[in-house]
Amino acid sequence: MGAFVGATVLSALSTDWAKPIMSMILALLGLYIIVRFVIGIRPQLNKRLTLRFLAPLGLFAGFVDATGGGGWGPVATPALLSGGRLEPRKVIGSVDTSEFAVSAAASLGFLIGIGISGIYWAYAIALLVGGLVAAPLAALLVRVAPAHLLGVAVGGLIVLTNVRVLFGTFEVSESARIPTYLAIVVITVASLYVAAQRARRQAAAASAEAALESVNA
Repeated sequence: MGAFVGATVLSALSTDWAKPIMSMILALLGLYIIVRFVIGIRPQLNKRLTLRFLAPLGLFAGFVDATGGGGWGPVATPALLSGGRLEPRKVIGSVDTSEFAVSAAASLGFLIGIGISGIYWAYAIALLVGGLVAAPLAALLVRVAPAHLLGVAVGGLIVLTNVRVLFGTFEVSESARIPTYLAIVVITVASLYVAAQRARRQAAAASAEAALESVNA
């Protein structure tokens, strides 16, 4: 619903003013996600997500997706991850599965709002081919990757992509962009190492505790 309304009502309007605000919020959410998985805050899997939370999130994310040229995944993924109620692979799988319907609704809205002449078919086909190749590989990675590593990696990617949008909006020079991008990559890699070491220590402690209980039994 959000994607359809955003595409039909706002297809002729500019929403450039909203991009830096959204990117700043999403970058902060990405940082929060990294911190959450580095320090080991476990998902609260016993607390179910409700329609009262999911429906407004979907409405807003779909609206941003249609009016900003993309935003379903960048908005929905960090919002669900930051809540800590779902494992990263389930968040990504749910967001990607529902994206098909969101994209169809946005496409229908744009066809009504601007007609077929507003579509560059060569660009659309090229994007489609690239997505068809990458999507199965990403799905396989999400299925086999450890949750703590996947969470940090997603958080780092969210930060990187939204900082890039902010730099483009405010026309930051290349001399400042490259060191910042490298710093984000280095911080993400270091966070992956810390999260992996913490998970390894926890696994060793759990194994030792299980062995001790077995001996006592």
